[in-house]
Amino acid sequence: MSLADLRKEYSLAGLAEKDLARDPFRQFEKWFQEAQAAKIPEPNAMTLATAARDGRPSARTVLLKGVDGRGFVFYTNYESRKGRELEANPRVTLLFPWIAIERQVTIEGAVTKVAREESEAYFQSRPRASQLGAWVAQQSAIIAGRAVLEDAMKALEKKYAGQEVPTPPNWGGWRVAPETVEFWQGRRSRLHDRLRFRRGKDGGWTVERLAP
Repeated sequence: MSLADLRKEYSLAGLAEKDLARDPFRQFEKWFQEAQAAKIPEPNAMTLATAARDGRPSARTVLLKGVDGRGFVFYTNYESRKGRELEANPRVTLLFPWIAIERQVTIEGAVTKVAREESEAYFQSRPRASQLGAWVAQQSAIIAGRAVLEDAMKALEKKYAGQEVPTPPNWGGWRVAPETVEFWQGRRSRLHDRLRFRRGKDGGWTVERLAP
């Protein structure tokens, strides 16, 4: 396959400073709604990049489950690889790759665990099968085969039959408090628009244009 065959010209839209919302959360909400309107599959899917204490990086796709003025929230097993890395090095990058509409959003910031009450409230809103799955999956652990998961699921279905499934003690949310949020819009001739919100010491936001 020739990679030259994959070349394309970006021409759907532009992004000017005058068109930005006054803060990155409002701008993100605007673009997120437009991603939904464009019927992008799982527009809340985002790449989460972390690094171990020694600097070794890793990345995976997770789902955004909440956003407000405090930050961007996702949930996971605290004992997974990403959970351990977040404990050791609580700084991350999030990337929303909305390729179909020639956009991406990149968020850099620090993470903290959400309040236990918030994690439990979200857990109880999940489908029952997902609740049980959170107990089954010891994320990132080596297992002998898929039968290990299926057998554990059957055992838990029996254990909690007719009962509410409690929130696992090692499961909960992380909130990313952004320090920078970059909005990228593809443009012709690779002269892409990159506008970045950067948080100042006073908590306010400065908008910067980056070279493509």
